[in-house]
Amino acid sequence: MSDEAETPTEATAAPEPETLHGCPVTWSAGQQVLHVPRERYSEVMLALAGEGFDLCSDLCAVDYAGSSSRSLPDGISAERFEVVVNLTSMRHRRRVRVRVQVPDADPVVPSLFAVWPGTEAMEREAWDMLGVAFDGHPDLTRILMPDDWEGHPLRKDYPVGRVPVQFKATARAAADRSGTKGA
Repeated sequence: MSDEAETPTEATAAPEPETLHGCPVTWSAGQQVLHVPRERYSEVMLALAGEGFDLCSDLCAVDYAGSSSRSLPDGISAERFEVVVNLTSMRHRRRVRVRVQVPDADPVVPSLFAVWPGTEAMEREAWDMLGVAFDGHPDLTRILMPDDWEGHPLRKDYPVGRVPVQFKATARAAADRSGTKGA
């Protein structure tokens, strides 16, 4: 045995956190998850497109108001909204999920339309349902709700209500109500 004090070795030091393009990476269900700061969103997404991520298979927004159940890596602060983008590289057979925190006070991120034109409808849906806007989008108008609808119905603070639904009467429905057999 040596009388010298033991010094920590590289093997005992904590590993450096995994990063991609300078952004923290976590893993979920075997999929790489990239946590991108909002101010670097455009830059990182362009870099991923340049690496062969040629398909944006999904883009959605999430409202985490009143919820603290999500895990984020060190250095990423939770905000009310989150934009989640799933990219696929067909050539490299890889997928990456990108998560961006979006504050309630300024729910805006850059549009990805110029890079992946297929995001046009997905960004409109995120704006229509949750009120997250996409700067530079060519036609950020409602896609699911009527044009004159006020508010964004998937926000956690949106009042729960009832929208009356009117059904067209059919011969069978009228016969069922009257108790007679329809034709």
